[in-house]
Amino acid sequence: MGKQLIIAEKPSVAADIARVLGGFSRHNDYFESDRFVLSSAVGHLLQLRAPEEHDPRSGRWTFKHLPVIPPHFDLAPIEKSEGRLNLLLRLIKRKDVTGIINACDAGREGELIFRYIAQYAKAKKPILRLWLQSMTPGAIREGFETLRPDRELLALADAAKCRSEADWLVGINGTRAMTAFNNRISETGFFKTTVGRVQTPTLAILVEREERIKAFQSRDYWEVHARFGAKAGEYSGRWFDPAFKKNDDAERK
Repeated sequence: MGKQLIIAEKPSVAADIARVLGGFSRHNDYFESDRFVLSSAVGHLLQLRAPEEHDPRSGRWTFKHLPVIPPHFDLAPIEKSEGRLNLLLRLIKRKDVTGIINACDAGREGELIFRYIAQYAKAKKPILRLWLQSMTPGAIREGFETLRPDRELLALADAAKCRSEADWLVGINGTRAMTAFNNRISETGFFKTTVGRVQTPTLAILVEREERIKAFQSRDYWEVHARFGAKAGEYSGRWFDPAFKKNDDAERK
């Protein structure tokens, strides 16, 4: 009887699944029962690598050599987690493993982690998707009772790959362009300027906020406090300038 290979995103998730389903024995970095083989990635195990002739590390960093747009993307193991990748490749190729269950996190990044593993392994075995929004025992059991067909997640997998490749293109071309520009006007030698889809706009927000802080100028501010008598008794009051804006930050209401 064939077994299903369950691939989780993190070792802690694999341990939770083993505990809830029960009947597993542990073998170093994977679990096994009568029905399942269970292991996990440790986050991303693979990264994009352009074909050698389009390797961004080769050639001069000049505008003449831009843009770098490879005809296809290759995958390369991440060195620090290569041992875990090799384990999963061996498990995928086991003859008694007849199918694979994608148990990576429910989302685009989790989908990408699994798809890159399957792509690198050239896996041809049927795939089912475990879609968990919660890690409670009840949610895990229900998830295994309602495994989703692989075809339902193909659009999410495509979106994940598109974002990964777009990040590569923006990072490589943006970094090389800005580095070439800065080196052209710099007299201190090679000056690498990194650019990224998330990194660069985040840095811009921080720089803008820092400039606001440095440009802040304090102003004098007065209030008039007095005590008043009335039939109901004495009370204190204060007058202030309603046109004075204490907070000039337009982002705060």
